[in-house]
Amino acid sequence: MTIEPAIITRAQPGAAETAVLVSQLGLQPIVSPALLLAASPDVTLPDLGAYSGLVFTSANGVRFFAERHAGRALTAWCVGPATLAAAAAAGFSDRHASAGNANDLAALIMRSRPASAGPLLHIANRAARGVLAEQLTRNGYKVTFCPLYHAKPAASLSSEALQAIRRGRRCHLIIHSAKGADAFCQLAEDLTLDHLVVTAISEQAARPLKNLTLNAIHIATESNETALMAKLAAIATRSV
Repeated sequence: MTIEPAIITRAQPGAAETAVLVSQLGLQPIVSPALLLAASPDVTLPDLGAYSGLVFTSANGVRFFAERHAGRALTAWCVGPATLAAAAAAGFSDRHASAGNANDLAALIMRSRPASAGPLLHIANRAARGVLAEQLTRNGYKVTFCPLYHAKPAASLSSEALQAIRRGRRCHLIIHSAKGADAFCQLAEDLTLDHLVVTAISEQAARPLKNLTLNAIHIATESNETALMAKLAAIATRSV
């Protein structure tokens, strides 16, 4: 039986974690990050004494914060189980997570703590500024955005990914974010993609792919890694 390849476009170190899960599904993981993450040296972490909590909208935000600061006393508000797990691994004892996206996290914060409890510090990718802070600010919360890291497009797809795509056989493509999908589109603009079966973590993440000629696009039932792998497993089983 031929083992189908699955190209993972997620940035490291998350791509390696996803590769383990993909392998457990009986697929051949091919790590080819469409984005590269780097610390933002021009951004200074403010005095944490001025804040009542930290907001993390990705596990990478937790990792970049942990590299900069040893403090773990503040409450960590996290998007989804992967970010919550990263906060636990970093040593945050007071941590809470929403089940879905940034909107869900904003709703959780508003249900769980009053705006009068104090300002929040949002640690995130430079490109992530927007929905969460706007929603909280409209409801009287003070939120400071702190982009400790940024993403830049990879120079190319990996040689293994290019080989899998050019082979012209059924191949899975795993999408974790809209920015990653957009970067993939740029990297694959000269390739034939009609044999690619996409599994995306959300409708929003898959949106940049809408103008590509693909075999199919499948969306996870929830915006987290567990649901994404469950959807991929269901698709892989159908092809056996």
